[in-house]
Amino acid sequence: MGKLGKKARKFAKKNLQSVMKRQRKQKSVFKKRATKKGGRGDEVVEEDSIQQTNDRSIQVEDVGALSFDAMFNEHDSDVTGDDSGSDGYLSEEAGCTDMDETKTESNLEDSGGDTGASVKNRIVFKELAKQKKKLDRLKGKDPGFVKYLESMKSGICSTKEDNQSSDADESDDDSRHLIDEDGAILGIGKLLSSSTVDSLCQLVKDQQDVPSLVRLLNAYRAGSHYGTKSFGVLRGAGSLAKIMIFVLQEANDVFRKILGVSSSSEKKVILELRNTATWKKVKPLIKLYLRSTMFLLNEVTDSEILTFVLKRLRASIIFFAAFPSLLQRLIKISIHLWTTSKGALSVESFLVMQNVAGVFNSDLFDTCFDKAYKTIIGHCKFVDPAFFGHLQFLKKSFIELCSQDMQKSLRKAIISIRQLAKILQLGLQTKQKEAVKRICSWQYVNCIDLWVEFISVNIHDYNLLPLLHTMIQIINGVAVLFPGPRYLPLRVKTVQWLNLLSSSCGTFIPVTSLALDVLEYKIEKEGQKAGKDFTLSSDVKLPKHWMKSRNFLEACVFSALELLAVHFAQWGYHISFPELATIPLIHLKKFHDRTSIESSRRLVKRFIDQVEQNVEFVRKKRDEVAFSPKDEQLVASFLQMESSSGNLPFIQYYKSLLEKAASRDLLLSKNLSSPEPKKAKGKKQRPPNGIINAAKEMEIGEE
Repeated sequence: MGKLGKKARKFAKKNLQSVMKRQRKQKSVFKKRATKKGGRGDEVVEEDSIQQTNDRSIQVEDVGALSFDAMFNEHDSDVTGDDSGSDGYLSEEAGCTDMDETKTESNLEDSGGDTGASVKNRIVFKELAKQKKKLDRLKGKDPGFVKYLESMKSGICSTKEDNQSSDADESDDDSRHLIDEDGAILGIGKLLSSSTVDSLCQLVKDQQDVPSLVRLLNAYRAGSHYGTKSFGVLRGAGSLAKIMIFVLQEANDVFRKILGVSSSSEKKVILELRNTATWKKVKPLIKLYLRSTMFLLNEVTDSEILTFVLKRLRASIIFFAAFPSLLQRLIKISIHLWTTSKGALSVESFLVMQNVAGVFNSDLFDTCFDKAYKTIIGHCKFVDPAFFGHLQFLKKSFIELCSQDMQKSLRKAIISIRQLAKILQLGLQTKQKEAVKRICSWQYVNCIDLWVEFISVNIHDYNLLPLLHTMIQIINGVAVLFPGPRYLPLRVKTVQWLNLLSSSCGTFIPVTSLALDVLEYKIEKEGQKAGKDFTLSSDVKLPKHWMKSRNFLEACVFSALELLAVHFAQWGYHISFPELATIPLIHLKKFHDRTSIESSRRLVKRFIDQVEQNVEFVRKKRDEVAFSPKDEQLVASFLQMESSSGNLPFIQYYKSLLEKAASRDLLLSKNLSSPEPKKAKGKKQRPPNGIINAAKEMEIGEE
């Protein structure tokens, strides 16, 4: 390549000085390294070492940079155009249904972002900013000018107060001012008696009278702001209650009748009406109703009232198409109530979010998905046992939300599962404390649990095999990373996930080795005394003192048998079950011979007998068939009649084992929730042992 020309060198010298400076610096560094040893190889070694240190620094930074929801931050910004405080009362004069501010606001909403009006507004704002800067400079130079401005301002305020008081004196007897705590007039509204409210409601309901609706909506707005700092206490609580209930119940139907919109209409109908005269007349009323109702949701704390208000807002979902920022606020409020509330309020909040995602699918499904996912992940950092039931509801409802648009949900699921794989890969490679701690956390566990449930629910209807394979690798990686006895709850969860995936997709996933590893846990000092009761679902990592009690060893036996029972029950009808059960039976017999706990020996012996009976049953049936293993259809139909009727020796034992396990968990939860009894003087009381009691109950039931 030839030399640069004169103009090119001049341009580079003028505009690319930083690049040239960096190049000269790198050359000097490499020259110094080369002069020490006198060879090119040292220069390459230096470059390689720099690259290695950079890679290591990147890895260290990635430990804190990898988060569970970092990929879902693009929808965090909410539109705030409709969230301004200029939603004053509507004028109650005949033929006028909006104030000047509302008209200006609606014109700005209807116009595009790059119209001539918006450009003029920007120019005006720039001029105002310049004038303000000049005024600030004058204030700094001339203090007397500041005093003059303050005196003029106080004179103007006193003049306004005199005019307002004179207007109030000249007003009719039935009109009053709505005044806040500071004495500022907020709007003019007529005090409505009970009979007046009834007549207005009748006019609105029967004739859709707009002036009457305006008066009711003004009172409804005042009622929604009742008791706040900005608005004073209104009189006539009985009339106000009638107005609030009537507007919430009937406003949606009245708006639809005025606009000629049916209850089954879609959002495009509202968007098509935006340029009509009827819409321009009704739009301020709809906006005032929606905005006041949204404010009411933020102020009310009673769950029944919130449920009713959300139900009425859900009926008016399509009207939010004209007010994007109010729709963003509705999503935010519904997600908050869905996560933090319980019962009917949480269900109704989810239905609002589901309707928003269904009506505005192409526009707001991503927002609903991202915010819901981030909210679930944010609320499961520290999981309380009392929160387990509600957390399961959140997961199931989130999976139902995903069904609104499975194509987008699959793309986002792939992104999230890849993020989990990156975090696990980083932990396996570096073994850093922060990376390992992030994997052994409730957030990581609940993320896996959520996507395992998502795959198991949808795998029959959609091609989720790539997700299935990735998830199986992640679960196996977690089991490999945490093999110790303190991670017994995490090991149990990994086998439960694999069993769920295997049963939902009908694919064999080997889990016997992971379950049998639980029986191989070795404790330095086996406790002879029974310790405190504990449940494996309450923690991801067990405290050290729990592993020194006999309760821990019994919990290991129970967990291993339950996990193996689920696995064997799924494949108990398969033609290859005898081969599947051979190695687990060998390990169980060895454990039965070496254990010294009699209750565990009895449970293991009972389990071995049931598995051997099932093996013999399958072998006898297999000897009677005339087809070869190559006949896949006949192999798949093997023991199909027994499978449909549930007539199998091991299945009966499996059902009884699940029932006893459920009763055991219930007993443990009661023991953990109830306070410890006080010790009587002179008597030694043995602490309650839920696992031993449950074991005895199981033995008695089996006999």
